[in-house]
Amino acid sequence: MVMLSSSSAAPSAAEVLHARYASRLPAALEELVGPRHGVVELPLHVAWSGLRAYDLDRPRLRMGLYRTVLAEGQHEDLVTLLHRDLLLEQWPVLRTLVSRHIRQVWEEAFPELTPTRSAAA
Repeated sequence: MVMLSSSSAAPSAAEVLHARYASRLPAALEELVGPRHGVVELPLHVAWSGLRAYDLDRPRLRMGLYRTVLAEGQHEDLVTLLHRDLLLEQWPVLRTLVSRHIRQVWEEAFPELTPTRSAAA
């Protein structure tokens, strides 16, 4: 029986997810230059089932689009479908709708997303 040392152990699921989401991040939030208004249709590799067209002028649909793109989008999807100002505006609620791994990766990379202690949770 061969024993693996801790240094050669496979990464945990959390480490894999963290690395996956971190590799997709833009270098700066200013790279997020997606639309602010109108209807956006997500590509199939981002939304392979269910709703694919989202009206950014409808807050619930906009939140759904951002949640889907953060979870499933690649780097190019993030920078072309998300907008910096809308992300910042929605983040206090959006951060509660995405996975812990997505939230941690984005808040570690962009401190301006981290909620302040005085803000309501």
